[in-house]
Amino acid sequence: MRVTTRSEYALLALLYLARHAGEEFVPLSRVAQAQAIPLKYLEQLALVLQRAGYLASRKGQHGGYRLAKPAREIALAEVIRLLDGALAPTGSASKYFYRPTPIEREAKLLGLLKEIRDFVSRKLESRTLADYL
Repeated sequence: MRVTTRSEYALLALLYLARHAGEEFVPLSRVAQAQAIPLKYLEQLALVLQRAGYLASRKGQHGGYRLAKPAREIALAEVIRLLDGALAPTGSASKYFYRPTPIEREAKLLGLLKEIRDFVSRKLESRTLADYL
C-alpha cells in the first residue's frame, strides 16, 4: 500500500469539510487555502469525490462543496481505495484489486503480505473521518 498525495489531499479536504459541516457549502478556494492544496488539483479531486458520492456541490454565489453523508459514514479505507487502489502491498495479496505477481510462487511470503494487508485494512476500515475531527 502506498498513500499518494491524491489520497492525502482528499482526506485533508474531507476533514476540513467535516469540521465545517454546520455551514451550507464551502468554496473550494477556502478549502485549498486552509489545507495548502493547489486549487486546480483540488478541483479535480472534488469531481472524483463527488462522483463517488462523498461530496455534494452547489453552483452560484453561495456555492461550494459539503459532505454528501455524515463523517462517521466515510471510512478512510474507502477514500484511499478510491484514489490509490489496493491497500495490499502487492497485487496478488489484494482482495479487491487482485492481479498475479511472482511472489505467489512462495506461499509463506504471500501469506505474510496478506497478513499485512489484513492489518492495514482493519485499521483503515475501522476509522472514519469522524474519528479525526
